[in-house]
Amino acid sequence: MGRGGALRPGLAALALVMAVVAAGCGGRGGSGDRVGASTGTAHSAPTSPATSGPPRPLSRAELCVGAVGYWAHEMLDGGEPYGDYQSMGLSNRQYDILRRVVEAARAAKRTQGVRAAEELIGRQAREACAEGYRDGGPSHGPWRS
Repeated sequence: MGRGGALRPGLAALALVMAVVAAGCGGRGGSGDRVGASTGTAHSAPTSPATSGPPRPLSRAELCVGAVGYWAHEMLDGGEPYGDYQSMGLSNRQYDILRRVVEAARAAKRTQGVRAAEELIGRQAREACAEGYRDGGPSHGPWRS
């Protein structure tokens, strides 16, 4: 194989997840933010670039929410990811969160409908990722066990 070929599927998936996370931080403020749509909080108007500083880097918990939310919606819509959790750009812990969220969302979709399932995805992804990253990353806190 020569250089300059197509990206491997794992790298393409990681690039897609990162693009989705970056797009979710664009300050749209509308209901198109599927993961955060159920929070019920008002979105503030975007500030002008002249008065705001550089964008704040996303925390590990926020990255987790974006990745888990993306794949949970894909799987709820009937898509099945290819490969393993690493090809999806997830850590083992994030994949465990994803499996629990998707299982609960599918049950909610059957009994309460799609909207309830999507709200559940946002809520459970935020809660589980916040809990998983409460004390830091892989070398700190709950990740060590």
